[in-house]
Amino acid sequence: MRIGYGRVSTRDQNPDAQRDALTAAGCDRVFIDKASGKLVRRPELDKALLAANRAGDQLVVTKLDRLGRSLDHLISLSKDLQASGIDLVVLDQGIDTSTAIGQMFFQILGAIAEFEHALMSERTLDGLAAARARGRTGGQKPKLTRGRPASPGRCTRRLVRTAGAAIRSRRLPLSSASPAPRSTGTSAVR
Repeated sequence: MRIGYGRVSTRDQNPDAQRDALTAAGCDRVFIDKASGKLVRRPELDKALLAANRAGDQLVVTKLDRLGRSLDHLISLSKDLQASGIDLVVLDQGIDTSTAIGQMFFQILGAIAEFEHALMSERTLDGLAAARARGRTGGQKPKLTRGRPASPGRCTRRLVRTAGAAIRSRRLPLSSASPAPRSTGTSAVR
């Protein structure tokens, strides 16, 4: 069974061109999402993946960017489809993972994704090393240092906490008036 999937990014865009191309490609069912590709939840894609549930089924899209949020997402989705025996067909790019060339294309995409991930990690480590060389360290800035006095509000709160604890520990009255009598827990009804 050929299952078609299309996506338009905004409500203003018209999905008819994608629907027509998928129908012309012989798709038995067509699912169209009207949502950003960056959204994790795309209900029509979920339905399309559930409909393409047998080995030999094909998930057909007009363009590769209509399917995935990122290269990593495309690779992950492709691996899931391949594990289920479902082929991916991209009409505009001429990709068909049921052929050797289509499988090679996705392996190349996977290699590029791994390479890009390694480059990002390398750039992050280089940036951290450069920051350390300039005397910067990671993490949260210290709240109190020798060169910077504490804020008045913070000192006041600390003083109240400390003084309040001292007063409670000595059981000193808080005012010159006599303390109110303690309740015994029962109330008298008159």
